[in-house]
Amino acid sequence: MIYTLTLNPSVDYIVELEQINIGGLNRTNKDAKFPGGKGINVSRVLKGMGISSQALGFIGGFTGQFIEDYLQNENIASQFVRVKEDSRINVKLKTDTETEINAKGPQIANGDYQALKDKVSALTEEDLLVLAGSIPATMPETTYEDLVEICSANRARFAVDAEGNLLKNVLKFRPFLIKPNHHELGELFQANIETCEQAIHYGQKLVEMGAKNVIVSLAAKGAVFINESVAYIAEVPKGEVKSSVGAGDSMVAGFLAKYETTNNFKEAFQYSVASGSATAFSIGLCTPEKVAKLLPEVVIKEFL
Repeated sequence: MIYTLTLNPSVDYIVELEQINIGGLNRTNKDAKFPGGKGINVSRVLKGMGISSQALGFIGGFTGQFIEDYLQNENIASQFVRVKEDSRINVKLKTDTETEINAKGPQIANGDYQALKDKVSALTEEDLLVLAGSIPATMPETTYEDLVEICSANRARFAVDAEGNLLKNVLKFRPFLIKPNHHELGELFQANIETCEQAIHYGQKLVEMGAKNVIVSLAAKGAVFINESVAYIAEVPKGEVKSSVGAGDSMVAGFLAKYETTNNFKEAFQYSVASGSATAFSIGLCTPEKVAKLLPEVVIKEFL
């Protein structure tokens, strides 16, 4: 079973309008509400691809209930830890540009954190945990390390989509998959990464540091996949980017979904890139139909 972890989920309130009139009245053209958070996005994309998962994390109040109900309506199982304060609301303003207003989120008590650890402790070698996103300010900076150490002890696989020290500090536990973008990869090594060849060079360093499989996205310039045996470069489909929200999460979900059924890294990488592109070219997350349409445009070449 695949489990996804979102430590600070949200209700994402997406508002579309012609322009923002600062200090005056604004009327929307369209608005929508969705459960937000990188792990939740992974679960939702996996479900669309026919792969079951369970969502873990913290929820509270009426907003937390909205998140849980929304996932239940999509037949996505969850084992959230309930906290005292409300889950946050994030506002996404869409005009000719994207503006995000992200709330802080609820306080996480020590007992809440222990309850989450207990759930992760139940995972076995048959399971995989996806840890995605940032750590709430009220939680220990070592949260990801603590949780993946539990996974490692129980021989459960795990994937990490995070940046900076959150990513660097889990490498010693040998994550099954990590997915930095080229900016995040560059920050890790204090380098300016502009090409797929440069991304492969630094991605190989991440493999040497412990990662089993690495995907690096470079937006319109492509994507790369690296492990101990191979390195691939992908040409990404061309299209109009409508929203970057969830594109990276879709790449993670697409890879895991295809690898789950084929056990083939190349096919999983190709599907991953098509999934990320399909989300970027949409308002909302990708669908299997949109991914299938883009899949022939994702050309994979082995880097020698």
